[in-house]
Amino acid sequence: MSREDFSDTLRVLVATDCHLGYMEKDEIRRHDSFRAFEEICSIAEEKQVDFLLLGGDLFHENKPSRTTLVKAIEILRRHCLNDKPVQFQVVSDQTVNFQNAFGHVNYEDPHFNVGLPVFSIHGNHDDPAGVDNLSAIDILSACNLVNYFGKMVLGGSGVGQISLYPILMRKGSTTVALYGLGNIRDERLNRMFQTPHAVQWMRPEVQEGCDVSDWFNILVLHQNRVKSNPKNAISEHFLPRFLDFIVWGHEHECLIDPQEVSGMGFHITQPGSSVATSLIDGESKPKHVLLLEIKGNQYRPTKIPLTSVRPFEYTEIVLKDEGDIDPNDQNSILEHLDKVVRNLIEKASKKAVNRSDIKLPLLRIKVDYSGFMTINPQRFGQKYVGKVANPQDILIFSKASKKGRSEANIDDSERLRPEELNQQNIEALVAENNLKMEILPVNDLDVALHNFVNKDDKLAFYSCVQYNLQETRGKLAKDSDAHKIEEDDLILKVGECLEERLKDRSTRPTGSSQFLSTGLTSENLTKRSSGIANASFSDDEDTTQMSGLEPATRGRRGSSTANTSRGRAKAPTRGRGRGKASSAMKQTTLDGSLGFRQSQRSASAAASASFKSASAIEEDDVDSPSSEEAEPEHFNKVDSTSEDDENTKGKGRKRPAATKRGRGRVSGTSKRGRKNESSSSLHRLLSKDDDEDEDDEDIEKKLNKSQPRVTRNYGALRR
Repeated sequence: MSREDFSDTLRVLVATDCHLGYMEKDEIRRHDSFRAFEEICSIAEEKQVDFLLLGGDLFHENKPSRTTLVKAIEILRRHCLNDKPVQFQVVSDQTVNFQNAFGHVNYEDPHFNVGLPVFSIHGNHDDPAGVDNLSAIDILSACNLVNYFGKMVLGGSGVGQISLYPILMRKGSTTVALYGLGNIRDERLNRMFQTPHAVQWMRPEVQEGCDVSDWFNILVLHQNRVKSNPKNAISEHFLPRFLDFIVWGHEHECLIDPQEVSGMGFHITQPGSSVATSLIDGESKPKHVLLLEIKGNQYRPTKIPLTSVRPFEYTEIVLKDEGDIDPNDQNSILEHLDKVVRNLIEKASKKAVNRSDIKLPLLRIKVDYSGFMTINPQRFGQKYVGKVANPQDILIFSKASKKGRSEANIDDSERLRPEELNQQNIEALVAENNLKMEILPVNDLDVALHNFVNKDDKLAFYSCVQYNLQETRGKLAKDSDAHKIEEDDLILKVGECLEERLKDRSTRPTGSSQFLSTGLTSENLTKRSSGIANASFSDDEDTTQMSGLEPATRGRRGSSTANTSRGRAKAPTRGRGRGKASSAMKQTTLDGSLGFRQSQRSASAAASASFKSASAIEEDDVDSPSSEEAEPEHFNKVDSTSEDDENTKGKGRKRPAATKRGRGRVSGTSKRGRKNESSSSLHRLLSKDDDEDEDDEDIEKKLNKSQPRVTRNYGALRR
């Protein structure tokens, strides 16, 4: 290439689906993704490209580990930060293209020497999440190592509305408009493309000496391309005709040679993944990256093979087509499969480019065992430990469909990837079963399921319920006749509120019910549910701690009772039921006692009213031994008192002359209570079995002494 041609030619290296951090806990395959990415960056330096273009899924996890982040930053810093001059310039509004705190391309930062700019969109594995809508790529962008673009803000109403602004680049006489579209749920983006004006494409303005048709338009997207379910994929015919070249990410099969779409006028390249994440036939093809050279409106593609990728061999066999296998002899099946494995290992070793660094190969044999018995794949693979990289899953058994192998033999490009299997959304389930959601909206449940499964958000469903609970309460509170609603009409009223809320959401400018954007983080949700200002849990904590808050609450109420009782000996602070309270529970009780004062008073008032109604029928004094082992567990639920309640108990009461013993266990002191035989709930609370009464009398006779007067902070009956 002459010097003049070099100054007018924009050279771009294209790669997608690096999946850094894949199998990072596997001792053999943990470094595969980083070696491939290191080779991609080395090729970019060797070919002296102007920038590296990544098509999504740079990371395999939505929340990559610290090890993965450190290794990714080391690779980018080693290859991207140098004093080589950048030969092109960005002429568009960079604050619109790069939505970060700095708002400009990274090589224009005066504090960094960036010699190899990297431009990347997000995929479905590393998409933005959380309240601040941040991705793992935002970390690299904040480090000034990656130019993160294609991050869409969904606006409007209904399915939403997005606007795609291109990054306008100029190198000599060549002008390129780079459009980026990060991953959006395929069902939603499919509906958006079919909704008028939902997807808006911004074209460059006409300038002196540069017409709109002079721009070479590139689109980078990360969506399903498989045609198995039209609603779950994006058709090439949805895209505008003014595009010239499309880089399609997310599909792992390497189809690097650009293919022209009939009637559309643009070409599509599908580089595929740089590391095999699904052991299927499509990923066994050689891995490549694409060198794209653009001059004016013309481009020249050059595919470059990756040599550091672990070899992967795939084959399919049908046992009934093999003549040397006896269906009733398992040893003959094992011998045949061993022969196939040995041939694949030898075939993989012959393909090795670098003989000094031969890697253990990946093997996958799909066995059609129709009419034959199966064998244990794990036991079969034990003999190949140290010879193959995946000894535990070399074999996968399947049966031919009843319709015949002719229909079952689907092309690999039409197959669903394993990571896409068994995925179903709430909307489809509701539609299939003709269900009517009366309490929670379908969209909110769909988003919660997506966040719980794909983003590891343990509180996704809790956030959904809390958000809708607040909205429903607000709607019911606005109704003037809310206090007149009966229980039978409550469900109907909630259903009406659901319809009203859905109508209100459709008119909002945001257009979507993203309940996570209301500030309900995991820490805030934990604080709200516990009512304690100083109680917070980390994201990695087990959610079972949330269920432990209820006993802690009851323990607080018992402690408040013990501290405010008058004229009684203080008892040890106890939790709910039997057992001793831990020190952590005591600390929580002290911190949270003020927060529950109001609820305790309301509970005392309710208890006082019920006991007054019961006192008109029968009056009995109750006594109990101080044995902690015989204390009923649910008594602590009743005892939540305050100073006001104790004052109420001291007024308008007469102490009887005699007491009856064995009428239920409450405290060590002889205290008077009421028992209402007509009230079933009160009867269940106070009445005990006669066997327990007899046991108490036997114990007292054996001890041959009176019971000590010990006051407990639980079980005390009040009005």
